[in-house]
Amino acid sequence: MRQGALGAVVGLCAALSLAHLVMVFLHVAPPNVVSGRYGPQVNAWIYPLFEQNWRLFAPDPDSVNRTISARTAHAGPDGAVQVGPWTDLTAVDVSAIEHHPFPSHTAQNLLRRSWTSYAELHGSDDVSPSDRAVMIQEYLRNIAADRMAALGGEPFESIQLRVVTRPVAAAGTASGDRRTDPADAETRVLPWWKVTSDGK
Repeated sequence: MRQGALGAVVGLCAALSLAHLVMVFLHVAPPNVVSGRYGPQVNAWIYPLFEQNWRLFAPDPDSVNRTISARTAHAGPDGAVQVGPWTDLTAVDVSAIEHHPFPSHTAQNLLRRSWTSYAELHGSDDVSPSDRAVMIQEYLRNIAADRMAALGGEPFESIQLRVVTRPVAAAGTASGDRRTDPADAETRVLPWWKVTSDGK
């Protein structure tokens, strides 16, 4: 009986692995009849946890550097809202990656990809036009709130994000001149988002 149960578990894991590989392949493959017909099912499986930032045979690397910062707010004892300083969440991720022989996929991509998905779905007005856009907004908010809560500090009820985007220096630029002009930076400050009292 134990062997039968073990065999069933192994079979289920193999079936789920195969289904996952098929879904990821359909997501990254060039447009075809199958991915066109089953697009909603593929997207439901892929987003937001398994999203890829490339297409098979056509890589699309980032051409900008983004710095994502967050600050929190909470009501003080007198009822006045106290706003904390900006915290560079991107720098926290970079410090977790540098000099690490096996950096975490989460540290490399979670915050960056959640912001990219948010920007793609919300344009410049921060209005969620669909259920998926609402989900991605909550996803980004929860990631930022978890990061800020992990850094310690005061409990908070609201969180705000700021994203500074700078173009990557052109190829062939001398290594000493790879800095971009601060005037080329684009700063976007998102509205305040409510979170629970423990910052989640």
